[in-house]
Amino acid sequence: MSLAHGIHTIDTAFQRDHFDAAYLIVQDGRGAFVDCGTTHSLPNLLACVAQAGLTPTDIDWLIVTHVHLDHAGGAGALMQQLPNARLVVHPRGAQHMIDPTRLIAGATAVYGEAEIARSYGQIVPVPAERVVVAEDGHRVLLAGRELVCVDTPGHARHHFCVWDAVSRSWFTGDTFGLSYRELDHAGGAFIIPTSSPVQFEPEAMHASIRRLMQESPEGMYLTHYGRVEGTARLAQELHAQIDAMVAIAQRCNGEPQRHPLLVDALGALYVARLRLQGSPLDASEVLRVLAMDIELNAQGLACWLDRDKR
Repeated sequence: MSLAHGIHTIDTAFQRDHFDAAYLIVQDGRGAFVDCGTTHSLPNLLACVAQAGLTPTDIDWLIVTHVHLDHAGGAGALMQQLPNARLVVHPRGAQHMIDPTRLIAGATAVYGEAEIARSYGQIVPVPAERVVVAEDGHRVLLAGRELVCVDTPGHARHHFCVWDAVSRSWFTGDTFGLSYRELDHAGGAFIIPTSSPVQFEPEAMHASIRRLMQESPEGMYLTHYGRVEGTARLAQELHAQIDAMVAIAQRCNGEPQRHPLLVDALGALYVARLRLQGSPLDASEVLRVLAMDIELNAQGLACWLDRDKR
C-alpha cells in the first residue's frame, strides 16, 4: 500500500494479516526499508519494490529498529537480494546481525524450536562490511532525504526509532506500542505498550516516548501495525498503561500462579481501557486480537520482576 511522502506499508504476513509491517521509503528513485519481518516476508518486500517502480539495485538501506526476529529476522536473506544496500542497526544489535547464533538461541528459549522454524525460517548472517552501526543521532541519507536514528530503550536496549522530517513522523518499531486496526474506534486508534521479553524497562520506555513527542510528530509508523495519528492522545494512553502494567506486575509478584494472574489482569486492563474510549467491541473479541501480545507482555513483566535474579 502506498501512502503519502513516498512511504509504502508492507504486510510481512507474519502470524496473520495486518499484524506485522515493514516500510519502504522511496525518494527520487532510491529506496530504504525500515524493518523487514522474517525470511518468509521476502516475496512481499520484493513485490513492493517492483510496485514502487524500483528494482533491488535501487535500494540503498535496510534500517532495522531492533533485532527481534519479527522486525529483523529476514535481514540477512533480504540483504542477499539487495546488492547495493547497507544494513543500519543499533550498536547493541550489530553483532547479532553479523552472527545471529545468540539471537536464535534467545528466541528459541522464548518460543521453542518448532515455532522458530515455522514462523521465522532460516536466519541468515549479514556480512560485517555491509553493516552500519547507528549511534544516537545517526543520520541516514536517502537521495538527500534525512532519516535520523534516535536511541529509544524501554522495549529493548538495542532499539532506536527513525525520524523522517519529510512526513513529520517516526518509525517506532515497538517503542510506541502496538495498535491494530481491528480495535480502532470512533475516537481513533487504540494502543497498548509492549513489554515482551526480555528487556522491558518502564522508566526508560516513559523517557523514550517523551523523547519521541518532543518533535510534535504528525504520525507514528508502528510495526504492529501501520500508521497512527493523534499521537499526543496515544502517548498519554501509553504512559497510563505502562504505570498500570507495573502495578499489576508488583501485585502479582510472589503469587504461586503468577503467570496466569498476569495474563488475566493484563487482559482485563486492556478491555477496560478500550471501554473507557467508547469501543463497542465484545471483551472476547478484544482478547482474541490481543492474545499473543498479552502472553508476551506477561512474560516481559515476569522478566522485569526477576531482573535481579539474572
